[in-house]
Amino acid sequence: MSIMEIKQVGYSYDNKKKVLKGINAEMERGKLYAILGPSGCGKTTLLSLMGGLDRPGSGQILFDGQDIARTGLFDHRKNHVAFVFQSYNLIDYLTPAENVALTSRLPPMPVLERLGLTKEEAKRNVMKLSGGQQQRVAIARALASEAPVILADEPTGNLDEDTAREIIGILQESAHRMNRCVVVVTHSGELARQADVVLRLKKGVLVRESYS
Repeated sequence: MSIMEIKQVGYSYDNKKKVLKGINAEMERGKLYAILGPSGCGKTTLLSLMGGLDRPGSGQILFDGQDIARTGLFDHRKNHVAFVFQSYNLIDYLTPAENVALTSRLPPMPVLERLGLTKEEAKRNVMKLSGGQQQRVAIARALASEAPVILADEPTGNLDEDTAREIIGILQESAHRMNRCVVVVTHSGELARQADVVLRLKKGVLVRESYS
């Protein structure tokens, strides 16, 4: 059974440019989904709608069969989804450990160390870290949460090839071992090859495709 369902979702920028045109998709726990498409096609917009950061112009976003607009977007964001933003969206006056602690009752160091940060780096202000390190903190924050759905916008975009490969493995494990639904917007062919389901967004339409 799908944990998230997108039903006939349409969206327009400023009520003029239609970027999403009747999108339909179902997403299950235990799978890693990759959404591909050219820049500006609406991938990040779709992710935002799935996460309850915005409302679709038409159609519905369902979580466990319930319309998130009716059950409450705040409740959906708080309890159902964890984000990895392309711009990180870390609390800039906190340390990596403190940022992760905001989303989890578990100690933050195990997940931070797993993502390559040392105890010393975990105690620094996040603004004193490199972009790649900040990206790792953003991913750690999502992984440490108890949310059943992880929504990630270009999670490997600022990482070197080896680290990106490790992150892909961690996202796969989050889906396959932790039984989460992991949805990733990406330009990475490597990530798409490792995904269980590949979806392509083009000209406002989302289609499932094979990727090799």
